[in-house]
Amino acid sequence: MRGVICKGMVLLLLLWASLAMAADGDKFVFLSSTIGPIDSGIVGTLEDQFEKETGIRVRHVGAGTGAALKIATKGQIDLVMAHAKSLEEKFIADGFGTERIPLMYNDFVIVGHPDDLAGIRGMTSVGAALKRIQDRGMKFISRGDKSGTHVAEMELWKKAGIKPQGAWYIIYEKGAEGNVSTLKYTNQQSAYTVIDRATYLSLKNSIQLVVLVEGDEALLNFISLIPVNPAKFPGVNHKDTMTFVQWLTSPEKGQLIIRDFGKDKYGSALFFPNSRQWQETHKK
Repeated sequence: MRGVICKGMVLLLLLWASLAMAADGDKFVFLSSTIGPIDSGIVGTLEDQFEKETGIRVRHVGAGTGAALKIATKGQIDLVMAHAKSLEEKFIADGFGTERIPLMYNDFVIVGHPDDLAGIRGMTSVGAALKRIQDRGMKFISRGDKSGTHVAEMELWKKAGIKPQGAWYIIYEKGAEGNVSTLKYTNQQSAYTVIDRATYLSLKNSIQLVVLVEGDEALLNFISLIPVNPAKFPGVNHKDTMTFVQWLTSPEKGQLIIRDFGKDKYGSALFFPNSRQWQETHKK
């Protein structure tokens, strides 16, 4: 099962997952994941290799980070993959998750039409670039769906001291469909947006948009794992979930796959390993 599950399918999928777990005992892990890693293909790749090595199946439902966390509050999800620290910390503080476990990271970039009417190409400060987009009234597309990407975008505006509003600032009505849909819409509008690099690389040959601003530390995009709290939801498959987490964060297993993912297709990695174990074994 691949791809993002639309809202109307979530309850059906949860029911299916519950039945599958009942049929297969503990050998099933259900993941609620932010959309970007699913769209890139890395979630499916990790799931398939883990199942091949352990016999434990992992299946996922995809949604923006806010929705992915909300789905997990129902007690029918074992593990969450997310990228919005503030939302993740609240999820844990509310008792739904046990801890934030670093997994990987990539970065966000500001993309726009090659003509770059705002004149932000090559700027090293994302805040200065956003201010110029605002000052010149250039179209900017926001997901507007409380996803990890939307939360990150709003944090960038806040750091820049800007409250985006006006006709130039467009909230995409289908933003909840994910970064791929948002990027395609931005391309149609010849506008600007903040997007993760992996999504851009996966579409760059089919769109006109180009990367205009990159490299600012504020654009780093950290992706975490959060096991759902078995003390709150005794029915979750915590044992196999932690086996999966340990495999994902192992420098010899999941982290190697993350390190190399995308190199053969795009010439560069789409994500970078970031587990505590990886950091310990790769200290300079």
